[in-house]
Amino acid sequence: MEPIHDVRLLAAILAPLVGAGLVMATGRKPNVREACSLLAALTLFGITASLVPDIKAGRMLTYTLFELLPGLSFTLRADALSMVFALAASFLWIVAVFYSAGYMRGLHEHEQTRFNTCFALALFGAIGCAFSNNLLTLYLFYEIVSVGTYPLVAHHQDEESYEGAKKYMVYLTTTAKGLIFPAMVLIYVLSGTLDFATNSHTGILPPDVHDGVVTGLYIACLIGFAKNGIMPLHSWLPSAMVAPTPVSALLHAVAVVKVGVFSTVRVMLYVFGTDTMGALNLGMPTAWFVSITILVGSIVALSKDNLKARLAYSTVSQLSYIVLGVALLTPQAIEGGLLHIANHAFSKITLFFCAGAIYVATHKKNISEMSGLGRTMPWTFGAFAIASLSMIGAPPVAGFVSKWYMLLGAMDAQAIGIVVVLLSSTLLNAAYFVPIVYKGFFGKPAIAAGHAAPAPSHGAHGASHGGSHDHHEGEAPLAMVIPLCITAAISVAIGIYPNFFLQFVQAVVK
Repeated sequence: MEPIHDVRLLAAILAPLVGAGLVMATGRKPNVREACSLLAALTLFGITASLVPDIKAGRMLTYTLFELLPGLSFTLRADALSMVFALAASFLWIVAVFYSAGYMRGLHEHEQTRFNTCFALALFGAIGCAFSNNLLTLYLFYEIVSVGTYPLVAHHQDEESYEGAKKYMVYLTTTAKGLIFPAMVLIYVLSGTLDFATNSHTGILPPDVHDGVVTGLYIACLIGFAKNGIMPLHSWLPSAMVAPTPVSALLHAVAVVKVGVFSTVRVMLYVFGTDTMGALNLGMPTAWFVSITILVGSIVALSKDNLKARLAYSTVSQLSYIVLGVALLTPQAIEGGLLHIANHAFSKITLFFCAGAIYVATHKKNISEMSGLGRTMPWTFGAFAIASLSMIGAPPVAGFVSKWYMLLGAMDAQAIGIVVVLLSSTLLNAAYFVPIVYKGFFGKPAIAAGHAAPAPSHGAHGASHGGSHDHHEGEAPLAMVIPLCITAAISVAIGIYPNFFLQFVQAVVK
């Protein structure tokens, strides 16, 4: 089918970029500044949603800005895979705008204009990655995400923040420039193009390329997109937890890690293709490789008392489900892996929203300090419980659908060892999430809630530099509680009615 030229793709990537400019211009008026962020987010989601009928009809939309050489252009593209990421990211930005306003104002944070500007730039890069038509365009937007989010990680401007941000940049830019860029050059030399294939089976590399070269390129791409959190290049992710909680939510659910894992599976399916991966036996070794991350990430999460640190290692583990599903190369496993892009996004952002709400309301950041908080913050801990069920993979929440399809796919591939990995990781997920919920609702506080002196604001939630904090018993501000309830409700909705995203991932494997 011939691609259709559509200017809406250009409008989609310009919406967050223009939004960033408006935020900078209105920085002295906080309400106007947040309104500009919201307008940009609504515009982006509206444009993205308008593409759905065309994609459901099987059309591929493209928009070429310029061409450097034959087969080497800066081109945008909307297809079934890009819609899974773009719809989730653009919608969650709307929710994050409200939540961030409540969080940043609740803690009287400094440099809120810079924060909102960089937030918009991160979405500019993320949507650019979602709508990239080739490896060059994807690479450029991938790097924009890295640069745009650096000030967010370093937001508090103390030694801990700068160290975390430095590690973040070193890991992500070094792997991109040292592995992805050379692989991209060699792929262009071998195939004469960097444009992604039109289906997930064939790839773009010619059949006469030596098997060892293809395998080397594949490994470089798998490891080089280090935002995917695969061990051993994962440690930047927990270090980035020094950022404010809305940034952590952005990193773990909307932009950064999803850009990494989306880029990884985009290249697996549309540069190499399932036929090539199957012929060279690249799938099952990849599945076992990322299984190490799934299990070890979960085990490390069990050892963390700091809530954000536990959630960070949960993300390290959960991201590899997406790669695992695709690597199994069976239709249902691929569908499950790709579904997890959206399902994980809604559930994980809920968990981080809850962590931030707990911190704003109580200044508590360690799980051991949270006994009984569920009785004073029932909405927050209720949402946390729902999102935890999704991470565990329990029905009827979204994560169950992803894991169910991956289990079916693993059985289709007769990979009993991978079935054991999936079931074992589910038990580990329960082991590090259930105690938090139990402690919150049924634990006995060591001292009466609301009478303890606030803990100093540092560590995983970062230092706050803008003034005093309000410490009270009860829920966080409504601007924070309403968004986390919305994302928790959507996690249930897409668990009960998974067909909206399922129709896109099924189109990928056809």
